[in-house]
Amino acid sequence: MAIAVSDLIPLSQARANLSELADQAHAGAEKIITKNGEGYVALINAQRLDYYHQLERERIHLLLIDDAAQGLADVAEGRVKDARSALQRRRNARTAG
Repeated sequence: MAIAVSDLIPLSQARANLSELADQAHAGAEKIITKNGEGYVALINAQRLDYYHQLERERIHLLLIDDAAQGLADVAEGRVKDARSALQRRRNARTAG
């Protein structure tokens, strides 16, 4: 959803019209409240915010699945290292440096 110029609301105006802006956000509009001419906060429908959070959780899960799949592919191709040896080499490098 693109933000129109009419969706940019100065903080002083938002204070005076909060109830009206909240009704508009509840109806689906997204408002950007500005402070000193720059975006400061957004006013959106609470259900839409929940949806955005759900999308972010799903994105994180997909990234984890992708990492797990890459790890399995590495194991299948023999690209593995012994964890204890790798950690010990890292510890030794830190103490030597």
